[in-house]
Parts: sequence; structure tokens; C-alpha cells
Amino acid sequence: QVQVSESGGGSVQAGGSLRVSCTASGYIRKMGWFRHAPGKEREGVAGIFIGAGNTRYADSVKGRFTISEDNARNTVSLQMNSLKPEDTAMYYCAASKYLGSLLEAGNYNFWGQGTQVTVSS
Repeated sequence: QVQVSESGGGSVQAGGSLRVSCTASGYIRKMGWFRHAPGKEREGVAGIFIGAGNTRYADSVKGRFTISEDNARNTVSLQMNSLKPEDTAMYYCAASKYLGSLLEAGNYNFWGQGTQVTVSS
């Protein structure tokens, strides 16, 4: 069973930056970040294929968010810059043993507990 754990997040004013990190145990092929805000549908934010470096981003965060692999095995970070109030959400890290779409939640089978990101105007 793969365990997924997140760290980071918090509160920041609009225009600021935050970083969230995620570690997954076991063998995985890809990791992604999703967010869910009250009253909105869950959204795939960014994803990366482990060891390959291929990434994908939601249009809403392109140019502002960067997902990257850290030196530690199966650890990825999401650097969030130029944050907006509409980025406020619970952010979840997900991992999968399989390839396929990086931004579709149904393609991930292991999930973290989530970390809150709040951006004030």
C-alpha cells in the first residue's frame, strides 16, 4: 500500500508565494496535485511523471505554479507564485502506479489527507 503525505501550505496575501511538498512510499509512476474549494469541483492543478520530468498544468495556474521532483525519492513540490484569492482551496497530493492522464483524478489511486492553502485579498 502506498502512503502519501503532504506538507506546507498555509495562508498568504494575494501576490505572495507558498510551497507544498508531497512524499509517496512504494513504487509509483506519477504524482499530481489537485485542489478542492467549497462550492467548486475538484480540479487537477499539476502533475509529473516520476523520473521523466514530463509535467502538465491546469490553464488556471500556468506560468504561476511549478511542480518538480525533489532529490528525495518519490518527493515532489509545488511552488505557487503570484497567488490569487481564487487559489484558496484544500490541496491534495495523489500518486499512481500507472501512466495516463496527469490531471484526471480517476487515474490516481493513492491520496494524501490534504493541506489548506488560503489566499487573502
